[in-house]
Amino acid sequence: MNSQLALGLPAAPPSDIVIINARCTLRAEEEQRVIVVGGLAVYHYCAVDAVAEAYAMVMLVESGFAQQTEVARAFGKTERSVRRYQERYGQAGMAGLGRPGGWRRGRRRISGKRLRLIERLKSAGLSNRAIAQRLGVHENAIRKLVGPSKCEGVEQLALASIPTGLPIESPTISAMSVTPIEAFGDQANPYAQEATVVEEEAEDEEPVPMSLDPDAGDRTLDRQLAHVGLLDDAVPMFRDGERVGGVGTLLAVPYLVHSGLLRIARKLYGGIGPAFYGLRTTLVTLFLMALLRIQRPEQLKEHDPASFGRLLGLDRAPEVKTLRRKLTRLAARHCAEPLGAELARVRVAQRGELMGFLYVDGHIRAYHGKHTISSAYVARRHLAMPATTDYWINDRVGDPLLLVTADINSSLITAFPNLLRQVRAAVGERQVTIVFDRGGWSPKLFQSMIQNGFDILTYRKHKSRLVNERRFERRRAKLDGHWVAYDLHDRPVRLLNGKLRLRQITRLCESGLQTQIMTSRWDLRDIEVAHRMFERWRQENFFKYMREEFLLDALVDYRIEPEDPTRTVPNPERRALDKQIRVARAELDEIERRYGAAAADTDQHRPTMRSFKIAYDKLGKQLCAARKRLSKLKDKRRKQPARVEIRDLGEQAVVKLATERKHLTDIIKMLAYQAESDLLNFLRPHFPRAEQEGRTLLHELFAISGDIHVTEDQLQVTLAPLSSPHRTRAAHALCQLLNQTATVFPGNIPAAALRCALTAAHRPGLPRLPRWPRRPVHPIPGPKPDILGSGYVRRSELRRRRPKKYGKSTAK
Repeated sequence: MNSQLALGLPAAPPSDIVIINARCTLRAEEEQRVIVVGGLAVYHYCAVDAVAEAYAMVMLVESGFAQQTEVARAFGKTERSVRRYQERYGQAGMAGLGRPGGWRRGRRRISGKRLRLIERLKSAGLSNRAIAQRLGVHENAIRKLVGPSKCEGVEQLALASIPTGLPIESPTISAMSVTPIEAFGDQANPYAQEATVVEEEAEDEEPVPMSLDPDAGDRTLDRQLAHVGLLDDAVPMFRDGERVGGVGTLLAVPYLVHSGLLRIARKLYGGIGPAFYGLRTTLVTLFLMALLRIQRPEQLKEHDPASFGRLLGLDRAPEVKTLRRKLTRLAARHCAEPLGAELARVRVAQRGELMGFLYVDGHIRAYHGKHTISSAYVARRHLAMPATTDYWINDRVGDPLLLVTADINSSLITAFPNLLRQVRAAVGERQVTIVFDRGGWSPKLFQSMIQNGFDILTYRKHKSRLVNERRFERRRAKLDGHWVAYDLHDRPVRLLNGKLRLRQITRLCESGLQTQIMTSRWDLRDIEVAHRMFERWRQENFFKYMREEFLLDALVDYRIEPEDPTRTVPNPERRALDKQIRVARAELDEIERRYGAAAADTDQHRPTMRSFKIAYDKLGKQLCAARKRLSKLKDKRRKQPARVEIRDLGEQAVVKLATERKHLTDIIKMLAYQAESDLLNFLRPHFPRAEQEGRTLLHELFAISGDIHVTEDQLQVTLAPLSSPHRTRAAHALCQLLNQTATVFPGNIPAAALRCALTAAHRPGLPRLPRWPRRPVHPIPGPKPDILGSGYVRRSELRRRRPKKYGKSTAK
């Protein structure tokens, strides 16, 4: 019997080869991985590429080369992980295999200093959702922290043991001894009286700013704290410096603190997560950008981030991508409208005497993008084009008070109910006169406004009977510090079949034009009513200033949102039929003109109509066909509705631009304009040409360079001399008034107050500005030396010293 032959077993695989199954192996060579199927290399990737490794597992399973259990064992994963990779790849492809968005595991969403506040609010009976909305986080984050295990570790998570860099003081502003306006007066905080006990605790429990960096120019440790989720906002830490550009913007910090923007934003937004550039830094950055005329986040590329960071007390300012990401986070909260309403209430509390007359008008922003949005009539371009509409409400002197983003291109009449509700919420129960243009003409609306406690002041629309010129009377008075004179006629009128009684004041212009004004104010003089109506141009000037200086019409958000499907828009099919009807009517008019001209030129050879029709039979048939075509188009248009809902448009769906980020940035720009107005009021007693050159002087002040010196209790800012001595003296007086406010910079600085000092003397290291341009002239003989030396003289002195010419001869 033959013995059984011994079969040779295969040798053990090398250590760098992992057997997946009988025909698949995974070979490792240093950092590279190769998948071999049936002796052929089908896929290779780098070991550090997690996406490529996940795709390798998916490819092996989806191609049928191996099973999930085999792949999971070979790659050191679980079967659940392999199935998860398959699901992600099926839903989003290779992008789904990457790291999912959201917060990193192990990173806390809530600062440890707020845990006690969460427990206090929970014990007060508030739900997880209410607590999450108050702190500005997701409800799941609160749910993970309110359990028993989390409560026991509150003290361990607190950061009280970490030493703070500097003592912190809450932002306060004291009353001024000499104030030309009440913008910085010691007004009572309207929120402190109305806030509930829980809101007061929430403000008290705000995380104290801290810093571990000893050097203000190197914030590496603070950035690491923000990276691991232990820092919500970087502490402003200023350092000494010379020739710091744009340091004049710190003159507006007292207004920023007094406006309540940071306090209200902290109450509404809560926070934007652990970050080096937190909520306060983001808002202060946007405010200083508006003052420096950095009109869009993209324009930050043109400025040095290190130099701009000196104004914020940081080593570097946020750049374009970071700032846009912060705006996106803020826009996700949808708190821009409540923020504007709260700021308006604070403004009314500070300047209530200017709220008797409120000017309301819409601003049309033209759109030049690729999306299909609703159209509006742009008056300054005299055409209809894709655009959006914002409604602004300004006070008596033309300063902005409130911004309302209305429905897409709704008329002023349609938008008035919502506008009036927001105005009433801002001004309270005081009597207010609403001033607007002819776009809001509606007697029914007037009656409703008067019943709700508002007075109206507007122009009269449509034609009416003119007033005889002999009945006008000359009126002259001094209003708002200026003398005005008008030829006026005053009489009562009735509308709505006598149900509405108003006052009509007609002004006669020098050209003979009569302008009719309608109002419900019977207690004012006719000249004051006319003056308030014509002062509506302050708002138009405000729009022009904002477009040119703050780029109000620029797009900040490029995203779109779906329109309300139930909103009605003009029927595009009916519009197309209107165009065809106009073309058909033009063709018909041309044929009729030719047919009539032929009939007029008929001679004696065609004395009868029958002979005329025979001769012009072809033209007659064209006339009949054109009339039938026009009649069919009219019948077809008659069957089409004038307006249709957006959901009925099908492929011609209309979208709208996202409004939240635009609304938020417009509010910041509005605050910058208000800061300029308040600083201009401070400047008026010390600058004779404040009305003509006041804002130009402020622009120069904001852009000027200066020195920063940090002491134990003050941040001293020394500005360079301005272009002329009288401007320097005015700026020095402005700084003295601002020093009396003892303002603390928002956040934390190594000083207790922000002190701005300005000197007019020449200092070494700063370029000295000449008093007039130096221009070479011909030397003039005489003992009197030139004024500036080196052969340069003043132009007026040159005219005085040159010999005069008399006729053809020259006097010597």
